[in-house]
Amino acid sequence: MKDFKRYTITSALPYANGPLHIGHLAGAYIPADIFVRFLRMNNKEVAFVCGSDEHGAAITIKAKKEGITPQEIIDKYNAQIKESFEQFGISFDIYHRTSSKIHHELSQEFFLNLYDKGEFVEKYSEQYYDEEYHQFLADRYIVGTCPNCHNEGAYGDQCEKCGTSLSPTDLINPKSTLSGKTPVLRETKHWYLPLDKYQAWLEKWLLEGKKDILKSNVYGQCSSWLKSGLQARSMTRDLDWGVDVPLEEAKGKKLYVWLDAPIGYISATKQWALDTGKDWEKYWKKQENPADDACLIHFIGKDNIVFHCIIFPSILHAHGEYVLPENIPANEFLNLEGDKLSTSRNHAVWLHEYLADFPGKQDELRYVLTSILPETSDSEFTWKDFQARVNNELVAIFGNFINRVLVLSHKYFDGKVKAGGELSDKDKLVLSELERYPKTISSSLSQYRFREALAHFMNVARLGNKYLADEEPWKLIKTDEDRVKTVLNIGLQIAANLAVLAQPFLPHTAEKLFQMLNFQDRDWTAAGNPNLLENDHQLGEVQLLFEKIADEQIDAQLAKLAQAKVDNAKTQTSTAEPAKANIAFDQFTLLDIRVGKILTAEKVAKTKKLLKLTIDTGIDQRTVVSGIAEFFNPEDIIGRQVSILVNLEPREIKGILSQGMILMAEDADGRLDFVAPQSNIQPGSVVR
Repeated sequence: MKDFKRYTITSALPYANGPLHIGHLAGAYIPADIFVRFLRMNNKEVAFVCGSDEHGAAITIKAKKEGITPQEIIDKYNAQIKESFEQFGISFDIYHRTSSKIHHELSQEFFLNLYDKGEFVEKYSEQYYDEEYHQFLADRYIVGTCPNCHNEGAYGDQCEKCGTSLSPTDLINPKSTLSGKTPVLRETKHWYLPLDKYQAWLEKWLLEGKKDILKSNVYGQCSSWLKSGLQARSMTRDLDWGVDVPLEEAKGKKLYVWLDAPIGYISATKQWALDTGKDWEKYWKKQENPADDACLIHFIGKDNIVFHCIIFPSILHAHGEYVLPENIPANEFLNLEGDKLSTSRNHAVWLHEYLADFPGKQDELRYVLTSILPETSDSEFTWKDFQARVNNELVAIFGNFINRVLVLSHKYFDGKVKAGGELSDKDKLVLSELERYPKTISSSLSQYRFREALAHFMNVARLGNKYLADEEPWKLIKTDEDRVKTVLNIGLQIAANLAVLAQPFLPHTAEKLFQMLNFQDRDWTAAGNPNLLENDHQLGEVQLLFEKIADEQIDAQLAKLAQAKVDNAKTQTSTAEPAKANIAFDQFTLLDIRVGKILTAEKVAKTKKLLKLTIDTGIDQRTVVSGIAEFFNPEDIIGRQVSILVNLEPREIKGILSQGMILMAEDADGRLDFVAPQSNIQPGSVVR
């Protein structure tokens, strides 16, 4: 990674329509906080900004559900989110709001800049309209079946199951989230950003310029998007909540949330600069000398890759005055206890509830989540694993080492660091290893490999633990007090190094350890030094760094999740999805559904959800691409009977021509199962 003197670090703006959960932390906030703390320890100028995303359809949908105003929704959840971040210890320089006046003005300024340059394409188009509610429907007000993976809960802008970016008119069987009815198409005028105009520039800047910089998951998704060819995207919406479009002819229209939301990073920086007397332009705008430009890095989850890698950079590029992101380290998704995190099903570990249930244990959660960060693929959090990592690693390794070396120093030498004698070969080897670790950890952090960096950090604690266990100073004290002075001196130097190195990962623990050591040299450059604590230095009072997590605490959390599942099942039973609009019998007879048999099955390369199936339909043998790989292993379904719609128009998916659709049942938890005959039926038999 290039060395910059100034950094602008952003974390994805959370929607102010609900609380934070551990998936959010693992996606965009813990990695960013570790990186920022590391930069500050290296004396870099840093602006670490975030804030609540308070516009968009998600806010108004939540408000309608709760029967209150959008303003009440954002005030409620902005306060809760901000407080949770502060209690947990995410070290933002500012946590701002996109409902602020400074943000609205800056967003409108951006729009007018691009408008005056002629960057927008004005066009009329047909968009969905809810006749019952008398309003046009923004992307998130429309749900339907994804044409790619056939998920029936896809939104009008994106299918969150397969990640495909969509337009509302791409959806199969669209319906309004307001009335539950099928919307109609009506003509409306909007301003579009012609992303296709920036295609060649994006390919050069992103695919060529960042091939060796971006994480593989980010590069792969961007490559796929650009390979498919970019289309113009509307930057305005027919909404009653958001930033007003600053044009006389656009009264009643609002800016697209993905135009205004990332500008929230800039408006937050402007507010921070006003509050602290800084110059915000040094953190965002191109400088006279390019070497003085700030390094812009966006920490996000994988569902935001396209917006931060393609749409926002295109907006900045079109504007012309702003720096472009140096990197966009996006994480994949975190699952919970064998299932996807789900806010609607309350299948989540909510941050504000964790902080109440485990007071003073912020770092324990930071440690476990960093250990399992979904850096290039999805990962899973379980409460049993949380308990094991805290008890067997933080308590038994890190905490045990610190406790032993400090307790023994107080017991034998009144809590003072004693000068060591001549070093043995083992001592020299240990100190040599200690000296190498800061560079190793720095290398991992600079490449956004936080799990790896944390593992190296814990190896320093393991080094200290093993050294004490091998030397056994509690036995040596009876025969060789001078040797014990040397051993404990080296042990305490390792402890001081751990205090320095812990700061990015475990800031609360580091602070506690600094107090116990009565030591304050916090710069990263101090790490690796075998003489951080001077001879006769007086140590502070000893306290436990960590305490074990009891079985009862874990049982309580598992019971909470189980109860949420029961409650959700009751809700699903009592509120089944309403029937779709009636169709004529003649329409139904157009569907040709047959019994088929799966002959071959294999995963589609570079996808997680797709299987390529060869199916005997009785009419022929044909290929079908189906989004069921999360639920079935290819080898387990060969020979299975299926119901297949054989007269669906063929469609190319990931370069494979799919000729039909197999019918699946989806339960309230999103799990799929085959809709198939109970007994062996001849392939080609008609399903009526």
